[in-house]
Amino acid sequence: PTRVCDIVPAISAHVQQTTTAIMKVTAPALLVSGAAAFTTSSNSLPASTVRPAAASAAAPSMAVAGGINGFGRIGRLVARIMAKSDAIDLKLINSGAANEYMAYQFKYDSIHGRYPGTVEITDAGLVIDGVLTPTSHTRDPAEIPFSAMGAEYICESTGAFLTGDKVAPHLAAGAKKIIFSAPAKDDSPTVVMGVNEETYDPSMNAVSCASCTTNGLAPMVKAINDKFGIDEGLMTTVHAMTATQKVVDASSNKDWRGGRCASGNIIPSSTGAAKAVAKVIPSVAGKLTGMAFRVPTADVSVVDLTCKLEKATTYDDICKEVQQLSNGSMKGILGYCDEPLVSTDFETEPTSSIFDAGAGIMLSPKFVKCVAWYDNEWGYSNRVVDLMCHMAAVDAKVTA
Repeated sequence: PTRVCDIVPAISAHVQQTTTAIMKVTAPALLVSGAAAFTTSSNSLPASTVRPAAASAAAPSMAVAGGINGFGRIGRLVARIMAKSDAIDLKLINSGAANEYMAYQFKYDSIHGRYPGTVEITDAGLVIDGVLTPTSHTRDPAEIPFSAMGAEYICESTGAFLTGDKVAPHLAAGAKKIIFSAPAKDDSPTVVMGVNEETYDPSMNAVSCASCTTNGLAPMVKAINDKFGIDEGLMTTVHAMTATQKVVDASSNKDWRGGRCASGNIIPSSTGAAKAVAKVIPSVAGKLTGMAFRVPTADVSVVDLTCKLEKATTYDDICKEVQQLSNGSMKGILGYCDEPLVSTDFETEPTSSIFDAGAGIMLSPKFVKCVAWYDNEWGYSNRVVDLMCHMAAVDAKVTA
C-alpha cells in the first residue's frame, strides 16, 4: 500500500486548491453543549442540521482544528457531528479503510440513518457537503500527517492507543492534544462534560472522555449527590450490544459469558463505570460500584442507580431537582423525561443522561432507585466533540 509520506504533498496541494475554490459555510451547530435538555428523536438526524452546499462564505476563523484516528462506531459519529458543526473543523481522518469504504460507512448507518448531506470520493479524501476532508491510511501514528493537515485536537478512537506513552507518536507527528474516546488505561486525566470539565488544565496532553456509561451515570450522580448526598450505591446498566460481542456462540477465554450470542441472550457483565465516576466526582470515591447486563438491542442503554442518601427527601423532590437542573445549569447534559418512553425513543439523542421520572421508585426517605437513559453512541460522541472544543477554548485563553 502507498505510504502516507508519499501522498502528503499531493493531499496538501489538493487541500490548498480546494479551499480556495470551496469554503466552508456557516451552518447551524449540531446539538453540542447547547443541546435541548431532552428531545425525542426519530431514526435519523434532524433535517434542521443539514448544512447547505458549499458557497462563498468563509469558515469561522476560530473553529477548532480537529482530527480523528480510527473510523469505527464512535469515530464515524464524531465525524458526522464535526461535519455539521461551526465550532470545529474536521481537518483529517486516519483509517485503515479505503476512501470508497469510508464514504459508504459514513453515509449509511443502521441506527442513525443516512447522513443528511452529500459525500463524494476523491483521491485526497472525502468531500462532505462540498468541503474536502483529507484522509490518510496508516497504522503507524508517527506517519499520520497531523501537522501537514493542520489537525490539532485529535479524537483517538481506535481503542489501541489509550495511554500517554502510546500517543507520544501522535504528538510528535503534530497533534496538539489527544482525546481518548474510551477510558484511559493509565493515569491520564478523565473529564466528563457537565460534571468536571473545570479540572482540565492546558498542561494535559492526553485526556479521556471516560466511557459512554460513565457519561450516562455521572450527571445523575452529580445532581443527586450535590443536593441530597449519596452515602452508598449500586449501579446497573442495561446496555445495548456492541461490536466487541459475538454474533453467534464463540470462544472467549477471558469472559465465557461474553462469548455467547449477543442477539439471543441477556448477558451479565462487568463494568468499571460506577467506580470511574469517582474520578470525576471525588466525593463519591468508595461509595459506588456496579455491573452490566448486555441485552439484544442495537443502541441505547439505561442505567439504574440504587442508592442510600445522606439526607431524607421525597421522590418528588428528587424529580424537581433534576428537572430544574435539566432546564438550567446542566441543560444538554442531564435531561428530564416524564413520558412513558422506551429505548428506541432515545436513538440519536444528544443529551448525556435523561432522567426517567416515571421509572424510578423510592422505598424510604433515604433509599431510592433512579433511572436514566443514554444513547451510548450518539450522546457519547457529542460529548467527545464537546470535550475537544472545551480543551481548545481553555488552551486559547492561556495562549492569549
